[in-house]
Amino acid sequence: MSVVLNATMSLDGFMAGPDISVEHPMGRGGLRLHEWIFNASTSDVDAAVAQEVSASTGAVVLGRRTFDVGVEVWQDTPFPVPCFVLTHDPRDRLVMKNGSFTFLTCDVQSALRQAEAAADGKDVTLMGADIAQQALRAELLDEINLQIAPVLMGEGRRLFDHLGTEHIELERTRILASPHVTHLRYHVTYARNAPSGGAPTQVPEQHT
Repeated sequence: MSVVLNATMSLDGFMAGPDISVEHPMGRGGLRLHEWIFNASTSDVDAAVAQEVSASTGAVVLGRRTFDVGVEVWQDTPFPVPCFVLTHDPRDRLVMKNGSFTFLTCDVQSALRQAEAAADGKDVTLMGADIAQQALRAELLDEINLQIAPVLMGEGRRLFDHLGTEHIELERTRILASPHVTHLRYHVTYARNAPSGGAPTQVPEQHT
């Protein structure tokens, strides 16, 4: 079981366009980032990665804004698993067709503990830039499963803002390419666990 950020971003670092709202859940122009999902039927690589994420997810932690702009689009939970929403405005548990949303007013560490207990040995998936940044600052994120779309957005919501000054080292464990996106996977190594010296480990690349 790992805590995993699954996200798609543009080459210049944006995971959503500007003016995120219920009308534009991914911001203006943000749907361009997820064309690899819509086109998964034309790419075995993309279809396999999407299936892998779905099969490995046992629980989800997301922020309130991600819930607010996404729930009408999903018409369900984003994955068929228990979902935990970090919020300053608590509300009753919301039961959907394939899962439920539980609203928590605790910190991200407590939320992850509850999600891990519900995940039944599978991964806890993080959704939303703010949740990802909180988990990174708290040194609680284990893996980053990142899709790089071949586009420069120019503006919008950045995925890796507000991380502080701590050194976070990433060990690349996979690279896969499709016509629509480049899939990268990293293991996260924080400063307190980083090696003190020596040559970096070379990870074999995987090509399609």
